[in-house]
Amino acid sequence: MDLRQMEVVVAVADTGGFTAAARRLHVVQSAVSSTVRALERELGTPLFDRTTHRVALTPAGEAFVPAARATLRAAELAREAVDAVRGQLRGRVTVGTMQGVWAGLHHALAALRAEHPGVVVHLRQAAVADIRQALRDGTVDLAVVALDRQQQRGLATRLLSREDMVLLAAPRRVLAGATPNGEVRLADIAQLPLVDFTPGWAIRYAVDRAFRAAGIDRSTTFEVNDIGAAAELVRGDLGVCIMPKSIADRFPDLPQYRFDRHAPSWKIMVVRPPGEAPPAVAALLRHIT
Repeated sequence: MDLRQMEVVVAVADTGGFTAAARRLHVVQSAVSSTVRALERELGTPLFDRTTHRVALTPAGEAFVPAARATLRAAELAREAVDAVRGQLRGRVTVGTMQGVWAGLHHALAALRAEHPGVVVHLRQAAVADIRQALRDGTVDLAVVALDRQQQRGLATRLLSREDMVLLAAPRRVLAGATPNGEVRLADIAQLPLVDFTPGWAIRYAVDRAFRAAGIDRSTTFEVNDIGAAAELVRGDLGVCIMPKSIADRFPDLPQYRFDRHAPSWKIMVVRPPGEAPPAVAALLRHIT
């Protein structure tokens, strides 16, 4: 068994098929199939169930892929360690982030690129629940996300910022109970059509937590997984939406309202698995402030 065989199996598992894996690896499909068959013969068991319409991991495959992924990453880290000793840092860093947050990384990424042009950065945007799982699986090296206290368990964290959220509404919508200085109450907002983000999003966690703390029930009218889509629904006066102020500022045509109490908030932090960071990850961490 060698690293190339592991890489091929992981590619098939990630892409869901032999043809897609071949495209990722820049080889012909027959080469992928023959590599997998050879490894299956060596292991004495199939790693994939193959049908006309899909390719799925067998129980043996489910056990093999995480171990293969860890082995590939360990080999990559070994190469990075040698490069670091030689003063030629190379390697790959996979950074997890959420919609509305990754733009703040561009200064750090630019600095890393200038300092270590041999380091390749992969940005992976997903819901915070998926990113946390990816950190555990080792498919993400570090993340800039918003986590609550429970979600931080088992991870190394460093706080970057804390931010309150605001209500976004259409210009023509008149908000009952709004004060002259632009403050609203959660109880009044609960009576309005709400544009919510999908469960698993950090914004949704924060909003749910704020309503629970205030003892207020609410219902969702629209549920979206895209910040731009949420703004469009608000712009069309189909509902109101709660989001961090830094994100709401991207839509200057939509009025913002602060909360008088129980304002939802989130804490943005850089998060990674515990232990010593690999050289390429450590280099990026130095630039994230």
